[in-house]
Amino acid sequence: MAQKINEAHEHIAKAEKYLKTSFMKWKPDYDSAASEYSKAAVAFKNAKQLDQAKEAYLLEAEAHTNHRSLFHAAKAFEQAGMMLKDMQRLPEAIEFIEKASMMYVENGTPDTAAMALDRAGKLIEPLDLAKAVHLYQQAAGVFENEERLRQAVELIGKASRLLVRQQKFDEAAVSLQKEKNMYKEIENYPTCFKKTIAQVLVHLHRVDYVAADRCVRESYSIPGFSGSEDCIAMEQLLQGYDEQDDDQVNRVCTSPLLRYMDNDYAKLALSLQVPGGGKKKKPAASASGAAGEAQPEEDEDEYAGGLC
Repeated sequence: MAQKINEAHEHIAKAEKYLKTSFMKWKPDYDSAASEYSKAAVAFKNAKQLDQAKEAYLLEAEAHTNHRSLFHAAKAFEQAGMMLKDMQRLPEAIEFIEKASMMYVENGTPDTAAMALDRAGKLIEPLDLAKAVHLYQQAAGVFENEERLRQAVELIGKASRLLVRQQKFDEAAVSLQKEKNMYKEIENYPTCFKKTIAQVLVHLHRVDYVAADRCVRESYSIPGFSGSEDCIAMEQLLQGYDEQDDDQVNRVCTSPLLRYMDNDYAKLALSLQVPGGGKKKKPAASASGAAGEAQPEEDEDEYAGGLC
């Protein structure tokens, strides 16, 4: 370990030498310095000196930036972020990854920027859902600007689910509508059906029956939706909700169709409450049962006035 640390310091000294100017050397050699800082960072990393490795990567990033090598500078910033991640300093790590993503865009490599933001979202998701949503939305925006809708819509879907998990239903409704529109644009109609179910659940949790109903009506224009299992289930759910019929709502919400959706939406279905507490339908009486219930009333009427 001591050998690796000494090796790292040697590389730092070489880098500093490359950056010095003299009477015969007017400009710093940023490219060579960046290479030495990178070697120093790897040596520090192998010696488990993560904070010093992070500092070396930042020096590398600075040298690349001065040399206008934006792609390599961004890579170095990402590596600095990874060192912070390993030190359990996630918020700081995310800052560097976001900085890297901006440099990737400036460099003309937006795909790399979007993938970096997606990775950052995954890193911060266990710690900060709101920040993860922001990162996924940023990544989706980059892909959308490049007209790569399939990649964009997957990231919007991640954001939608996290918004639901936070019970930010107004924002989730907006996100789901955008998601559904994109799936419609790329002609992935079966997924549009599932997004309609998610929309209905979100709107009903917002206690907005009108918006939920409108989502279903708008989906009638999607090829294959009308008469589908998804359509029928949503019509039944809306009818039960409107009539405050607990039994019908529960029957739909516990059906396999909803139970096997993404976990966040399945939970929405199971927790859906009918306004006013709802009501339960009385069991339908059979013909014989109905006659049997009526009979005592007839007997009572027959003898109500006595034998006389």
